[in-house]
Formats: sequence, structure tokens, C-alpha cells
Amino acid sequence: MRRILTILLAILPLMVAAQMVQPVKWSGEEIGDSVRLKAAIEPNWHMTIIEFGDREYEQEFTDSFVVTVAKADLTPIRFNACDDKMCTAPEVWSFESTDRSADRVQKTDRIANDGRSLWVIFLLGLLGGLLAIFTPCVWPIIPMTVSFFLKKGGGLRDAVLYGLSIIILYVGFGLLVTVLFGASALNDLSTNAVVNIIFFLILVIFALSFFGLFEITLPDSWSTALDSKARNTGGFLSILLMAFTLVIVSFSCTGPIIGTLLVEAAGRSLLAPAIGMLGFAIALALPFSLFAMFPQWLKQAPKSGDWMTSFKVVLAFLELALSLKFLSVADMAYGWGILPRWLFIAIWIVCFLGIGVYLLWNIRKVSATRKIIRLIVIIPSIAFAGYLVPGLWGAPVKAISAFAPPMEIEGREVFNDYEEGMAYARQTGKPVIIDFTGYGCVNCRKMEAYVLDNDSVKARLQNYVFIELFVDDKRDGIGDKNSAIQREQFGSNAQPFYVQMDAYGQQVAEPMAFTTDPMEFINWLKY
Repeated sequence: MRRILTILLAILPLMVAAQMVQPVKWSGEEIGDSVRLKAAIEPNWHMTIIEFGDREYEQEFTDSFVVTVAKADLTPIRFNACDDKMCTAPEVWSFESTDRSADRVQKTDRIANDGRSLWVIFLLGLLGGLLAIFTPCVWPIIPMTVSFFLKKGGGLRDAVLYGLSIIILYVGFGLLVTVLFGASALNDLSTNAVVNIIFFLILVIFALSFFGLFEITLPDSWSTALDSKARNTGGFLSILLMAFTLVIVSFSCTGPIIGTLLVEAAGRSLLAPAIGMLGFAIALALPFSLFAMFPQWLKQAPKSGDWMTSFKVVLAFLELALSLKFLSVADMAYGWGILPRWLFIAIWIVCFLGIGVYLLWNIRKVSATRKIIRLIVIIPSIAFAGYLVPGLWGAPVKAISAFAPPMEIEGREVFNDYEEGMAYARQTGKPVIIDFTGYGCVNCRKMEAYVLDNDSVKARLQNYVFIELFVDDKRDGIGDKNSAIQREQFGSNAQPFYVQMDAYGQQVAEPMAFTTDPMEFINWLKY
């Protein structure tokens, strides 16, 4: 009996020690559609992870391992740990959702942001539709429309149906674009360098057409056939065909406006292209419906004439300026260096000065009313050109931050390689901020201008190693590598996206997305 007791006393410490060896403790936290997993590791131990069943990670950690994973990709984690004397048996740990509050907050914020984004697209559509009304391809069609309805007998019902037909056709086109490509594919297209080059060339061609060098029109047989069919058909079908005739005839003027709107809407949400077309169609349809209801108003409307040519030339200058945005995205993605920021700003100065000088030319020969209208455009155009001039020497000119190439922010050391930046952080002991950005990211440019260039923010960022990773860099697969880091380590594929970590790669705060409030960003910083 004594011998057995002695053996048990000898084995018991080993049993207790074996039970107490737990060098890795896992925890998880929900962040929207992702989960941040943390493994707290005891000193002098290292961990091997067979993550998601098919990839293996092996590395020594001083304190903890942190990774953010999309919920859809999350599976049980298989791991074991070793020190210089022993290894633990393989274990499996599974994350169990216990608190949905953070997820609800994230979803609520995302819905609110999507709502604001759709309102912006809708308002841009309205503005585009209003501009289209006064082009030479649209304005002259109004009397033709009134004549058509008078011959048909007119009436409130037909006028309303005509406006609704215009809206149906344009919104249907927006939905068709989304169905054919999908929101994510549209987003890829909007940041694709080749697509941006093509769209740059298209806008330049339309601008040259607006300058009067040549005319771009769809085949006359299309509009003639539709018009004839509309006049020989009754009921709603005739009205729909008349609306379709408007769409075809006005294409040379509305095409670049619609195209720009769809590119701006691309990837914002599944409904964005249709919402943009809704705004455009409402603005475009309104005068046609009103003149169809009240044909006597046509007597007071300005007749087609030289003012329409002037309006077309102004649009040409604007299209040339906007086209540079698309060339700039391709230029930065491929690293050509043909359109630096100063040259971009210089061309914009020329475009807006061109508007002012063109409208000033022969201003004495126009009527007093048109002089006033011209001055309303001339003064802001020349003033805006003057505002841009300091940008040639490095001024932020934040009003064009969404279009121009990013400016260099002084006093900040930036790494464009993830491994280099993290190695420097470990060497210096400094915390890290990773900025996932893109050359084609409009909100990234806004945040750089309004937040990162703020003096107080720049002072705080001196405490960090700043790693700027462009996800659409086309050189040697750099963009693909950076995009993979964002998706696989942080469970996100949207930009801008800021991650804050300590020198050893442990996240110290929830990721930060888009904001134009410097104080919100400062409050987010932990160091």
C-alpha cells in the first residue's frame, strides 16, 4: 500500500503539470461581417496553425497572434504549441458567436453610408439631366414633342406617360448595366487601368465633337424608323416609342454624361446605376412633360441659337477636365509618370480659363439678359482657375482632391511594402498604421486632403510607421499582393481602410473607414 501511494505521489505532479500546459488561449470578437481572432501565447512558446484546413502558418510570437477573418470563411482552428522542451497535442478551437451588438452597429453604419452614397448619385444624376436639357441634341426636340402631342390630342395623361416612359427607359438601362456586370464587376471596371484609358479617350472624342470638329450621331434610320412607328401606333406604345426616339436622337449629347455618371456609380451598391439613371431621367423628362401639358409655355422659352453652341463648348471644356481623372488612374496604376499632379492642375486651369475667355469673347454683341447669364458662368470659372494656381507649387487645393493625383504629405515617412514596413516597426518599436488605398479611389483622395494633411493629424502620425498599400497597382502584381493582404488578414476589400497595430502586428483598435473629420481620426489613434 505504501509503495502504491509513493508511485501515485510521484505521478500526480506530472498529471497536474500535463493538465496545466495551455500556452495558447484563443478568443474572438465580431466586427461586422468578420471576426477578429486572437491567440494569447505564453513567453518562449511558438504556435503552428493549420488555418481553414488547407494553409499552414508557423512562426514564433512574443505575445499574441491576431487575424481578422470573414465569417463566411471561418472554420474551426487547428493548432498546437511548442517550446524548447515539449509540444502540446494538436487541438481544435471554434469561435462561437455570443454578442451580435457590434455586428448590428457595423451593419447600421454600412446601411447609412450606402444611403448617403445613393443620395449623392441621385443628385449627380439630376445635375447631369439638367445639363443635358440645354444641349443642342435635346433642346430642339422639345417643340417636336409638343407638336407630336398636339396632333395626338394632348392631355395630362399622355404628358405624364411620356415623362414616365423616359424614366422607365433610362432606369431600365441602369438596371441592365448592373445585371450584366454586377456591382463588384462594375467596381473592378471603374478602377481598371485599361477601362480608364478607354473612357478617357471616349470623353476626349466627345469633347472634340462638342468643340465642333465633327458630329457623333447614331444612324438616322434608327430615329426615323422609331418616329414613323410612333406616329402610326396608338396608345401607350406610341408614347414609349416617342420616348425611345428621344433617347436615340439625344445620344451624342447625353452619352458622355450618362457614361460619367455610371462610372461614378460603379461599385457603390447594387442599385447605384439605376438610382443615378433615375435622377438623370427625372430631370430630363420634367421639361418635356411640362411643355406637353402646357404647350403655350413654348412661346416664352428661348429659341435654339448661338447660345446652345456656347453651352456645348462649355461642356466640352468640362469634359476635357473630367477626362483627366481617368487618364490619371491609369497613369498611376502603371507607373508611367506622364501626368504628375502639377500638370493635371495646369490643364484644369487652362480648361476653366478657357470657359471664361470663350464666354467673354464678343460678349458685347449679346443681349443684356445673356450678358448676365454669361457673367454668372465667367466669374466663377475664372475665380476657380485662380484658386487652382497655388496648387502648381504644392498647395492642397482640396476642392479637386477627388479628381487629382494624390499629393505628397510632408513630414511623413511612408512604406509601400508590407514586409518592409513591419520589419522597420519591429526594429524601432513603433506602432503601425496600414492605409489600404487605391489610385482610382475617390474617397481615398478626399480623406488624404481633409484628414491626413491636417496639421494635428500629421503630428500624431509621427508616432507611427505608416504603410500605404495600393490595391490597384498594376506593376509586378503589387496591387494583387496588397489586395490579398487586406482580404486575408483583415477581412475587407473596400478602400479607404485603415488598420492600427502595435510593432508586432497586433491590432489595437477597430479598423477605420472613410471620414472627412480630422478629430474622428485623431480620437481613433491610440498613440
